[in-house]
Amino acid sequence: MDNRLILVTGPARSGKSEWAEKLAARSGKKVIYVATAQVDPTDYEWQARIERHQQRRPADWKTLNVPVELAATILSVPQDTCLLVDSLGTWLANCLEQEDGTWNATVSELVKSLSETGCPIVIVAEEAGWGVVPAYSTGRRFRDRLGFLTQQIGAMADAVYLVTAGYALNLSRLGIPLEKGLGE
Repeated sequence: MDNRLILVTGPARSGKSEWAEKLAARSGKKVIYVATAQVDPTDYEWQARIERHQQRRPADWKTLNVPVELAATILSVPQDTCLLVDSLGTWLANCLEQEDGTWNATVSELVKSLSETGCPIVIVAEEAGWGVVPAYSTGRRFRDRLGFLTQQIGAMADAVYLVTAGYALNLSRLGIPLEKGLGE
């Protein structure tokens, strides 16, 4: 893996996590998998999703459960490892109640940690804005924050992949980056 920061994005059930796992495995480094989901033992369907992800991963990958403190975790990881963060949308959902000022500071910390770390990182992010505008404020806040965050990380990334219907497209090679501020 020649790229230090890779963003893998796409809709639900598209294959983005599997593609990110392949990219991390190709790094040739020890992999630390950062799971951002909060475990709720009473939600059996959510637990089954988490278990499917766990079963797919190689046994020698270390897993860290990091529902909120993502920036600090990124900075604490040894440089001789590859970090796989799955997923940005789940992490954002865990921080969704933050007021705008706090959220902006949280994003700044995350972006700073991504630029300062020396280890390669693969980040999985959902595409939540391809449907209708949600009729409720929390849904709009989630969608808008995730869209802006993936734009910021995409602008920093060495490679950006869109995964849909089980196919990965390298947007870094196929796409044209937007000028800053045009992504609304």
